[in-house]
Amino acid sequence: MPQSLSQVYVHIIFRTKHGKNFVEEEIREKLQGYIVGTISKLGIFVHEIYVNPDHAHILCSLSRTMTIATLLQKIKTSSSKWIKEKGVSNFQWQDGYSIFSVSASKVEVVKKYILNQPVHHQKMSFKDELRKFFKEYNIDFDEKYVWD
Repeated sequence: MPQSLSQVYVHIIFRTKHGKNFVEEEIREKLQGYIVGTISKLGIFVHEIYVNPDHAHILCSLSRTMTIATLLQKIKTSSSKWIKEKGVSNFQWQDGYSIFSVSASKVEVVKKYILNQPVHHQKMSFKDELRKFFKEYNIDFDEKYVWD
């Protein structure tokens, strides 16, 4: 095959260091726009994004040529710098992240899930949300290494 083609959807979740509520509503949409711009410059399409006060959800397509680790490093480094420039001097994202594959048939479901974050988190904490994903995707994890 002379051409390499792919369409891989992923749901990325990462939180602030120690789960601190750093992202105020006044900068949330601008931060989301900044992250979308950063990802778009890498040639990756963002299907949906929502940044909560203490964590972010991104649904995007993966590039054929970029590793997941490189993508996350670029997103987190550039957005952390941007937030600090906006006056949140002690801001940090957690070191780790979670990423889950999304079937093409479930993209719309995940988009709705991400947009429903404010309502969702009235009923469920971030930790319980992530535990639910780990269970759904059969991921073994150790609590002492997940929550930094």
